[in-house]
Amino acid sequence: MNNPFASMRARDWAFWLGSLAVVAVSNFLGGDVDPLTLIAALTGVTALMLAAKGQVFAQYLMIVFCLLYGAISCRFRYWGEMLTYLGMSLPMAVWSAVTWRRNTAHEAGSAVAIRRLTGRDLALLVLATAAVTALFGWLLAALDTPNLGFSILSVATSFLAAALTMLRSSYYGLGYAANDIVLSCCGCWPPARTQPISPWR
Repeated sequence: MNNPFASMRARDWAFWLGSLAVVAVSNFLGGDVDPLTLIAALTGVTALMLAAKGQVFAQYLMIVFCLLYGAISCRFRYWGEMLTYLGMSLPMAVWSAVTWRRNTAHEAGSAVAIRRLTGRDLALLVLATAAVTALFGWLLAALDTPNLGFSILSVATSFLAAALTMLRSSYYGLGYAANDIVLSCCGCWPPARTQPISPWR
């Protein structure tokens, strides 16, 4: 695998380093900086930036991010978070790493080849999203998760984003955007959350 940063231009470096700086400064300004949480956040930012450029290495970073966030969730006893990260997000990240590695744009390259989804792909995607959402929705309900409705929507949009990533579709970003909208709505919806609910942050 080639160096994933070799193809980055000046604007890419500026965007990435700027994003890391914003995350780091935000953590320090908030006080009580937790090193593991900060490392996880910086890893996640880097993974998303490289994924946007189609770099296979992004999926390896996503695996690390899932493991870190699973450990953080366990430490704070956020069982719903830990369940969705280690039981859903991590396996999808591993699967994505395999499919991206096997489908690079050219032999010596490290960028993934984009795939056009077929009608069969879309049908299976809908069925898989429904099945995973139902399963994790039931588990989250059993764990008495706050704001259960938004939690279930978050699982659905998270799985959709991860599945589109695994399928090498350029539309995976729409899944993450939808997840961000769900989280934004949840943050403004009473009753106030007592713990994070998203399986992606």
